[in-house]
Amino acid sequence: MALYAAAAAVLAGVESRQGSLKGLVYGSSFQNVKQLYALVCETQRYSTVLDAVIASAGLLRAEKKLRPHLAKVLVYELLLGRGFKGRGGRWKPLLDRHQARLKAELARLKVRRGVSQNEDLLEGGSKPGPASQVPRFVRVNTLKTCPEDAVDYFKRQGFSYQGRASSLEDVRALKGKCFLLDSLLPELLVFPARTDLHEHPLYQAGHLILQDKASCLPAMLLAPPPGSHVIDACAAPGNKTSHLAALMKNQGKIFAFDLDAKRLASTATLLARAGVSCCELAEQDFLEVSPSDQRYRQVQYILLDPSCSGSGMLTRQLEEPGTSVPSQERLRALAAFQQRALSHALTFPALRRLVYSTCSLYQEENEDVVRAALQQSPAAFRLAPVLPSWPHRGLGTFPGAEHCLRASPETTLTGGFFTAVLERVEVPSSVSQAEASAPEVTPNPAPKRKKRRRKATAAPSSQPGM
Repeated sequence: MALYAAAAAVLAGVESRQGSLKGLVYGSSFQNVKQLYALVCETQRYSTVLDAVIASAGLLRAEKKLRPHLAKVLVYELLLGRGFKGRGGRWKPLLDRHQARLKAELARLKVRRGVSQNEDLLEGGSKPGPASQVPRFVRVNTLKTCPEDAVDYFKRQGFSYQGRASSLEDVRALKGKCFLLDSLLPELLVFPARTDLHEHPLYQAGHLILQDKASCLPAMLLAPPPGSHVIDACAAPGNKTSHLAALMKNQGKIFAFDLDAKRLASTATLLARAGVSCCELAEQDFLEVSPSDQRYRQVQYILLDPSCSGSGMLTRQLEEPGTSVPSQERLRALAAFQQRALSHALTFPALRRLVYSTCSLYQEENEDVVRAALQQSPAAFRLAPVLPSWPHRGLGTFPGAEHCLRASPETTLTGGFFTAVLERVEVPSSVSQAEASAPEVTPNPAPKRKKRRRKATAAPSSQPGM
């Protein structure tokens, strides 16, 4: 019930202009931010449909104590969402009493509009586009389990494992309870779009991280070996931080910074659930972190994913109308901050490799920021050529920009994203030449589609065995 009350509070806050949808979600006391965000976005997307059904059914007239925003969330879950599945608290019996009438009014609305599918009821701007076809990517947390065991667990639950994807067409064809291993990342599973795993025991135990493929690229390309010292400059909400820790096998040190106390608290919760023990969290502005501080003298890897417009986020289009298009003033302010952060990061004396990433589609926050930083350090750093087979490259705004990576629902079946890998041209004298070789990213063999089942693994408890 706490989920529905929290979602109703966010919707009320958006309507009364108390803040943006995303800001209100992160400001909520509800712990599962992604689950809350998804429910609010979907409820808002169907807002006019829900208003029509609720009014026609006379729900608010019959139930005086039921507030409008809560009614909208509950009716969405009943008619269009996952159903209550044991949730709903004291409101579930109330909705059960009106269930037949509400379903009948939804059916009448479809007849009046001449449509058969729920999504056909949406206004033009709310209808699903390419973003709705993006699959559910699930990163196996190798600090707690391995891809083979995760695959076996899903198979025992009735899912059908299709092996390693060989093309985007394999991913597009996913339906029902089929799933694949990603073609690039050996620990990334791929499920059909809209597969909901928030209640899955492996997710709740920290064995799985719900993370878009494009968002997995920064840590993978930074590739810090075990024992490294790494800075995650803008760490919240923590998915990339946990990925770094997994790559490092919890050996070494991650210095993770973020200014937002609430987001940092959510990050701490995520990292604890994921079993991360090599990370030191700090509520601090990365721009105020001194490169000459002796604590960071061994930092050779930096992941910089700064605040951005979020224009590539799959759910951003579902927020308040117009929020997906930032003003030129905001775009300039974001780009100026991003340039300062990137230039600052490049001054750490032992730095060998840096990944700069955003979930923005704008050149001003991406190629322009990288070009400005390289112009300030023309002889010290260069863009590293990575993933030559990646289909979507950086905009050709300067020589070498093709080494940057872009992502989008249309070209890569992921969220909109930008990634650039900068590496030092001259290795600092304190770092041996042997250590300076850039890591190669080579996919591991896919778990085999076994005919004979392995011995069953118990479902995870507070101390999962997987």
